[in-house]
Amino acid sequence: MTAVAVEIHNAHKWYGTRHVLAGVDLTIAAGTVATILGPSGAGKSTLLRAVNHLEKLDVGYVSLNGEPIGVRRRSDRLKELSERAILAQRRRIGFVFQSFNLFPHLTALENVAAAPIATRSASREQARAAARELLDRVGLADRADSYPRQLSGGQQQRVAIARALALSPGVILFDEPTSALDPELVGEVLRVMRDLASTGTTLIVVTHELGFAREAADLVVLLDQGRIVEQGTPADVLDHPRHPRTREFLSHMR
Repeated sequence: MTAVAVEIHNAHKWYGTRHVLAGVDLTIAAGTVATILGPSGAGKSTLLRAVNHLEKLDVGYVSLNGEPIGVRRRSDRLKELSERAILAQRRRIGFVFQSFNLFPHLTALENVAAAPIATRSASREQARAAARELLDRVGLADRADSYPRQLSGGQQQRVAIARALALSPGVILFDEPTSALDPELVGEVLRVMRDLASTGTTLIVVTHELGFAREAADLVVLLDQGRIVEQGTPADVLDHPRHPRTREFLSHMR
């Protein structure tokens, strides 16, 4: 797993007349843990989904290590890549969804092994062996043969994290990974994320967990109304915010 740098260039996105992303420019260095904070409707999830081209930007583009994702430059214009080419690029980008999105008819082991088998990046035996190692890494070695319905929400999310790691992505995206969990289950998922953060993988995390942002993040970004209001280290943004909107937002989070 080699960490990658992520660059978001002048990102604009409209849903009808609603300007969801209004010119976002953001650089996330390789190996950085970046947390994106902001109120509901700020554009956080849209921005995250634009990184792997699940959301197509109306203006601007995203690049990984300088390579545009989902598009290619043709003179002064951007041309959409084929779906096959986009899928190949997405293999470098792990995604952990808010609602787990596990296959209900597959065991935890089969969920984690599915992508390497489908993409033929590993034999079935290799994929299953690697999946066992990943489940052990997230503390679920003993639940390899359990189906999602037999797991708690926290356990399902940890399986989802293992699945995101299965193709050794250069960057992993987390879309509010603890918001669907009961409060007592949040800690077990955050512990796995902190361990992952310590490995040097590039992580981009949309979250409301200020504790995680403070302890694990290198970069904290506050997004509001589709624009970056403030960004900096956790100490800068969380302890000494400069922008009034940041101070207002944090006052409601504590």
